[in-house]
Amino acid sequence: MTASALAHLPPSGPTELLFLLFHGVGEDASKMTPLAQRLAAEYPQAAVICLNAPDPFEGEGGQGWQWFSPAGLTEASRVERVAAALPRFIAVVRAVQQQFHMGWERTALAGFSQGAVMSLEAVQAEPQLAGRVLAFAGRHATPPAHAPVDTTVHLFHGMTDRVIPPGPAIDSAERLVALGGDVTADVLPHIGHELHPALMDKAIEQLRTFLPKKVWREAMSDAPVISGSASSRDLGH
Repeated sequence: MTASALAHLPPSGPTELLFLLFHGVGEDASKMTPLAQRLAAEYPQAAVICLNAPDPFEGEGGQGWQWFSPAGLTEASRVERVAAALPRFIAVVRAVQQQFHMGWERTALAGFSQGAVMSLEAVQAEPQLAGRVLAFAGRHATPPAHAPVDTTVHLFHGMTDRVIPPGPAIDSAERLVALGGDVTADVLPHIGHELHPALMDKAIEQLRTFLPKKVWREAMSDAPVISGSASSRDLGH
């Protein structure tokens, strides 16, 4: 883990989950602290790591960091810049997983804005990178052509976000559902481009209650098969 990371580690006992948090463009790891604190409180045996992006911010009025430059960004250049940044992003995820001896199934990527873009595109590009993605105020660089296998994608957005409007995230959710993926989308009113407490509340709710298809599939495969025909009472009629 680099010196630029902020970590919330279990006070004692084994580490059972790994949350990797990625900030927005022009910010730094400390901006993800409110979400990190929420996750650490809900999952005391998790390692919650906030990471800085690798490059100095190139925009005006910022002292933070970036995965790709926002200067002159267009739909086409976003695709190119994200693709160029993905190998480093994926390498960071793999390195922290190795450090904590944590499998991809027990890893979650949580990103805000540019951090959400990178997290969403990383699980599209790299199989078995993370079991969940929490994307706040983000979007895919390109509409997803496939659903990441056994990865649950949670999208959280403010309805009044003017920096990254919610439309592309809603479109992505619809595409992922059509492609057979696990996805949730929560778009809340009166929230702009921010890591709002209400969005964090929704994230905790989805983590606690949403049952991925993989879990259901494994539960069904382990269920005993009872021979004989079912009665109407057995079927709930």
